[in-house]
Amino acid sequence: MKKGIISVLLFITVVLLASAQNKQKNLYDFTVIDIDGKKFDLSQFKGKKVMIVNVASKCGFTPQYELLQELYDEYKDTGFVIIGFPANNFKDQEPGSNKEIKEFCTLNYGVTFPMMEKISVAGNDQAPLYKWLTHKSENGKIDQEVTWNFQKFLIDEKGNLVDVVMPKESPKSKVILNWLTKN
Repeated sequence: MKKGIISVLLFITVVLLASAQNKQKNLYDFTVIDIDGKKFDLSQFKGKKVMIVNVASKCGFTPQYELLQELYDEYKDTGFVIIGFPANNFKDQEPGSNKEIKEFCTLNYGVTFPMMEKISVAGNDQAPLYKWLTHKSENGKIDQEVTWNFQKFLIDEKGNLVDVVMPKESPKSKVILNWLTKN
């Protein structure tokens, strides 16, 4: 009788461990550091659509900050947020400190959407959030490396990655506006 109970308990333990390991992560599983050096729990965005953008101050696409801010102002009251992640992965186009980046974004583009600390979005030192965003094995949806500054990752209200919009695409592109306005 004891062997039977032990076997059943062992089986249940194995099944529970396997299901825990196969649980797909979502946005809400991550805590990052904001541009002021404070912990920032992404689970605070449960129920909101989120656009994650890797940004840089010295890039040909830097004027997209203006469009990102316009988009944020227009849709923030509808359950939408943009999160900027400065990164220096592409031709050293984000060389500044977090303080310098914050000052640049505020003075030049009036950025009010959440900005996080500078991270790596590609390569061997890629931040865990960006590993999740770029690997289908982690996000369950898409394999898509970050190709340049201002790549946009679209996250649904349940914290799941739903699409990637490439850097050249405007933050106000038809793809993004359709995603924002559909239920």
